[in-house]
Amino acid sequence: MPDKYGITMSGSPDEEKLEELRQKKMEQLQDRAESQGEGGQEAAQQQAEAQKKAVLRQHLTDDARKRLNTVKMSKPQFGEQVERQVVSLARSGRIQGKIDDAKMKQLLKELKPDSQSFDIQRR
Repeated sequence: MPDKYGITMSGSPDEEKLEELRQKKMEQLQDRAESQGEGGQEAAQQQAEAQKKAVLRQHLTDDARKRLNTVKMSKPQFGEQVERQVVSLARSGRIQGKIDDAKMKQLLKELKPDSQSFDIQRR
């Protein structure tokens, strides 16, 4: 049953096998990168970044991507956190369809760190 984002948690055997294959592929890529040393590490980072962008392109609408890019420009660490969350949801198969702007707003609200308010009293 989808939650408020249209994301479902499904434990079907096919999805579990698919996730296992993804994990094995990632481990192979990491092993290959480690065996290639420093130059390979940089290439592996570039490849991982390209994969992340491809996943985001696949699962976010244009408006949602624009909103995420705006957040990343103003708060880079928070933007990266949101990207990691969306990628992990996508890789676990919990995103159905695309995340639109309204869903992205809701996701940003939920992931936003609690802002601390300070009451200043003047005497």
